[in-house]
Amino acid sequence: MLKVYNTLSRKKEIFKPVKKGEIGMYVCGPTVYWYQHIGNLRTYIFSDTLKRALQFEGYKVKHVMNVTDVGHLTSDADEGEDKVETAAKKEGRTAKEIANFYLNVFKEDLKKLNILEPSVWCRATEHIKEQIELIKTLEKKGFAYKTSDGIYFDTSKVKDYGKLARLKKEGLQAGKRVDLKEKKNITDFALWKFSAEPGKRQQEWPSPWNIAGFPGWHIECSAMSMKYLGKNFDIHTGGIDHIPVHHTNEIAQSEAATGKKFVNYWLHGAFLEYKGEKISKSTGGLFTVSELEEKGFLPLAYRYLVLTGHYRSPLEFSLESLESAQNSYKRLKNIIAELKNDGKINNGYLKKFKAAIENDLDMPNALAALWGLLRDEKAEGKICTIKEMDKIFGLDLLKKETVSVPAEVQKLVEEREKARTEKNWKLADEIRKKIIEKGYSIDDSAQGAKIKKI
Repeated sequence: MLKVYNTLSRKKEIFKPVKKGEIGMYVCGPTVYWYQHIGNLRTYIFSDTLKRALQFEGYKVKHVMNVTDVGHLTSDADEGEDKVETAAKKEGRTAKEIANFYLNVFKEDLKKLNILEPSVWCRATEHIKEQIELIKTLEKKGFAYKTSDGIYFDTSKVKDYGKLARLKKEGLQAGKRVDLKEKKNITDFALWKFSAEPGKRQQEWPSPWNIAGFPGWHIECSAMSMKYLGKNFDIHTGGIDHIPVHHTNEIAQSEAATGKKFVNYWLHGAFLEYKGEKISKSTGGLFTVSELEEKGFLPLAYRYLVLTGHYRSPLEFSLESLESAQNSYKRLKNIIAELKNDGKINNGYLKKFKAAIENDLDMPNALAALWGLLRDEKAEGKICTIKEMDKIFGLDLLKKETVSVPAEVQKLVEEREKARTEKNWKLADEIRKKIIEKGYSIDDSAQGAKIKKI
């Protein structure tokens, strides 16, 4: 049975779905004001691996991902500018144009990394009605109050506020050094923000509070997840940076509104690190998938690198580690390309693989099972077993590579074949070296010369 580490309980638990055979899974999606860097994308590879594992176990997965195209401010303290509005001003485009552009780039990155698209994409701007209705419910139940700049959630009304992050409100209150302004408690957060100057923002909506405004970041995820998955659903994922504020606030407002447990299993992915620190503008390493491609790296080599570490452990990134991962990935593909299909399944290695998967997505040991199968000269059923494994790896392990060979290289190949036919081995070796210098390898077989990109 599948075991997962539940952030809420801080332990591994046997997974039990709300509804037999079906899973409701919500993945915190991108704020579409800029490119998603490889640190962000590590989290989506983790959630994709989880989804694939659930499908492998026989579950039907309803996968919902939000798109934050409004309301994510530059500060967790509900201050600063809206990230999408700021990007629109900077780039001289409309907020909608900004959101559409960066969402499309994100979708292309998902394709490159073999990340399965969600069953439902839900944009915050298209669910304003649901968010306002949820806020009105919180008002009626006494969990919300009005200030001059918006509607806020009163965290003092929730006895177990901060349970996901194990926050101690008493300590926060005692050590506060911030200006609360009109907030009642330091942990209170905005459900709806009033526009400072109505009519100046690109994205604002009329509200029941007689002042135009826009939703808070946290209310968006609660409203959309419950619309598509119900008041109580199975799984919510995201990065560990979402634990102390975003996911904590989602739980508080959702459970206050419904009186029910919001999510049964919370799973969080650890950071990608660069030189021992979280990838950021200050530390470096903020590559996009396209930038890695420009440096000669395959997107699936990055996916392979991510799978070499456990999702709950920090993963150190460098171009050197990615190059090593790419070499391993290419070697893996080359070995598999030479295998013959005997139509059998190797249950021994598949059992090892499945045991790793079911132990909280232990992908390093899952990869070890794959390599063990390949190195076992006596093992049968390699192709069919690899096909099953790749349903979770998502590495296109059986996909044949189509190599586009430049005309000059093809001419050298033909010259070498002629030299070999004439048994001019010295010339054939000299031409092979020229082919390698141009970035291609050549392997001789009974079917003729095989060209591969190095």
